[in-house]
Amino acid sequence: MPTLIAPASIQPELAATAQHLANVLPATASQTIDAGIAAVHAAGLVQHSLRTGQVAPDFTLPDANGQPVSLASLRAIGPVVLVFYRGNWCPYCNVQLRAYNQALAHFTANNATLVAISPQTLDLTSLTAEEKNLQFPVLSDAGNTVAKQYGLAYQVGDAVYHTLHGVGIDLAVFNGDDSGELPLTGTFIIAQDGSIAWAATEANFKERPDPTVLLDALARL
Repeated sequence: MPTLIAPASIQPELAATAQHLANVLPATASQTIDAGIAAVHAAGLVQHSLRTGQVAPDFTLPDANGQPVSLASLRAIGPVVLVFYRGNWCPYCNVQLRAYNQALAHFTANNATLVAISPQTLDLTSLTAEEKNLQFPVLSDAGNTVAKQYGLAYQVGDAVYHTLHGVGIDLAVFNGDDSGELPLTGTFIIAQDGSIAWAATEANFKERPDPTVLLDALARL
């Protein structure tokens, strides 16, 4: 087997995305969104998410083709890298999903299955997988049911909700409900015994772990 070249860091692209959005979004929109991030920090919501050493709740969710996928079935193959993302509308999520897709051979070499979950409707989950040619399961978590089990679901608040709507992001359409609820950015490595071997939950959705960080953690299993 040819030697795999280590995947590049996604931090420069995340920074470039942040700079681009700062240039194109109205200043008031950027300020409201950043205030929302600060509110999540201040509320300590990250501390309610599942951490390393805890048991990962099992679930079964539909994939982009509407077929049920269970965590138990994925764990039977090997460790699972579980990524909670906000939606196809989120540029930072798209950077992460594309980068992890490009690094898929590295995950496979570690016998790991990559899977991504969002509260988007099934149609939009299918669109996400198709547009980005994602070669791993992309699941639809209606009502943030699984995100709640992992301690990630939270209310964005009226100010952020209406600000997103004002820039063309209607969460009610994307998620099929008017809850105004999203998952925190959360990435987990779940061992075959069902325990969480590594976890990173961020209050700031602009922050995402590099593929190499996950690969290093997988190598230590």
